[in-house]
Amino acid sequence: MDEKQIRLAMKRMGIDFKEFDAEKIIIETKDKDYIFEKTTVGIIDMKGKKIYQISGEPKIRMKISEEDVEMVAEKTGKSKEEARKALEETKGDIAQAIINLSS
Repeated sequence: MDEKQIRLAMKRMGIDFKEFDAEKIIIETKDKDYIFEKTTVGIIDMKGKKIYQISGEPKIRMKISEEDVEMVAEKTGKSKEEARKALEETKGDIAQAIINLSS
């Protein structure tokens, strides 16, 4: 079955499929952000219910709390910017960030 036949069969079943290019898509969760840049999004419409499909490999950014940044900065005597960077590099591991900044 080629792509044209598949699309025709989907149409007969009431399924519509469209694609578009997106510059950036961010999915935010409690602990992480998933960032897709320059990706393709597929929209499958099944009788009014839409399903979105994202293609590509996301960059994953850990969410770092301000309290963690302050604690690392306080314990190491470093700036908040340095503490945040250390926490990002250690994926939020406070103890490792303190060790890295202290050595």
